[in-house]
Amino acid sequence: MKPLSEFPQQELQSVRAVLTDIDDTLTDEGRLPACSYQAMEDLRNAGIIVVPVTGRPAGWCDLIARQWPVDGVVGENGAFCFRYSDTDRRMYRVYAKSTEQRADAWKKLEVIRDRVLAEVPGAAISADQPYRESDLAIDFCEDVPPLSAADVEKIVGIFEAHDAIAKVSSIHVNGWFGSFDKLTMSRSFLQRDFGISAEGNNEQIVFVGDSPNDSPMFDFFANSVGVANVRAFETTMLAPPKWVTNNPGARGFVEIAQKILNTR
Repeated sequence: MKPLSEFPQQELQSVRAVLTDIDDTLTDEGRLPACSYQAMEDLRNAGIIVVPVTGRPAGWCDLIARQWPVDGVVGENGAFCFRYSDTDRRMYRVYAKSTEQRADAWKKLEVIRDRVLAEVPGAAISADQPYRESDLAIDFCEDVPPLSAADVEKIVGIFEAHDAIAKVSSIHVNGWFGSFDKLTMSRSFLQRDFGISAEGNNEQIVFVGDSPNDSPMFDFFANSVGVANVRAFETTMLAPPKWVTNNPGARGFVEIAQKILNTR
């Protein structure tokens, strides 16, 4: 991971879109500070596409798409993308799976839920689970005392024993059935709604994240950025970001946003 100060000026000038994780990337200790919100608004006002890419639920993402200064949101680890049009005052929703497929998957996720709660003391269903449509989120440190790394791995193992996909964020283990992920949905969203090819225009897209579940995004995007707290996972990530900020969390996001804006 190279320091953000070495990010070439020419490449910063060519950035057309910023994709960003939310928890511990835009937020600090669970709160969205004014500086992050302002940075998103400033980027969008400068003509740069801003898209949060998160594991957070559909209920949250509906509000984010409607009220945040963003051009859309990818939620539940790629289960869907929402975009609110200010022109026709309409929410556009695209899902990776049909309503029927999501209902069938939830029946299997209920079995996993019950097993995790029975076998991993201290684990809990995420408080935002009632607002989810496609995945199961197990809380290991957001609203519960932090579990050990071994317990987190045990939760992952239970998902995988049932042939589910499992990803570890900084606060949850998220699990689902199906081939969707953050990267697949982000790429299709950029192409369909903005005419941007993630392959052909790769260096014009910046992804900002903080944890191991961001590794596929870090790996794919040539100009991926980790906020400084990503260093805690440096030895365990499958693919680290290319660049790393000096500051953690929200201040790290502001750092990369400001570098892009300074070229405009």
